[in-house]
Amino acid sequence: MLNVTVLVSGGGTNLQAIIDAIDDGTVTDAGIAAVISNNHNAYALERAKKAGIPNRCISPKDFATREEFNDALLAAVEETGADLVVLAGFLVVIPEEMIRRYPNRIINIHPALIPSFCGKGYYGLKVHEAVLARGVKVTGATCHFVDEGTDTGPIILQKAVEVHQGDTPKELQRRVMEEAEWIILPKAIDLIAHDKISVVDGVTYIKE
Repeated sequence: MLNVTVLVSGGGTNLQAIIDAIDDGTVTDAGIAAVISNNHNAYALERAKKAGIPNRCISPKDFATREEFNDALLAAVEETGADLVVLAGFLVVIPEEMIRRYPNRIINIHPALIPSFCGKGYYGLKVHEAVLARGVKVTGATCHFVDEGTDTGPIILQKAVEVHQGDTPKELQRRVMEEAEWIILPKAIDLIAHDKISVVDGVTYIKE
């Protein structure tokens, strides 16, 4: 059984997609050990409570320095016994010590087709605003391992989503979530739970 710890900052729609996928058997041999948020008001914590999942908030605002917060976050993740750490809309830079402690065991979902519309400053609605401003016709989502860079880790899965004429950023955001994020994030967890992903020289390989 793969112990999954989910880190989230906001509403937790991707968290809900994981919970639902485990409940309906789309994801097997994996369970959510805990949900941790950096935001006391994150609705994701309420989703965790409703699902009976241990949850807590560790906010940078509660610590005197960033180093103290980083140490507390890492300690909290380690306490959960995590085999896999999932960033499901976690808007905090992951401490390098955590990345070293969990090599190729932290995954993130990004709402665009990396390497497009990614890196510093590209998060949340800003990604979809940039997609529409550029006039691209296809966008999507990427699930990738986390390394020391921003959205630079090995790509696990990607799924394309069509951009419709007249889309608003919020409409596009919703479609990317429904048609891509909520599908490939649980799928990546299931692949990892069944030891079907390997990383060689920064490239992921999926076993049939």
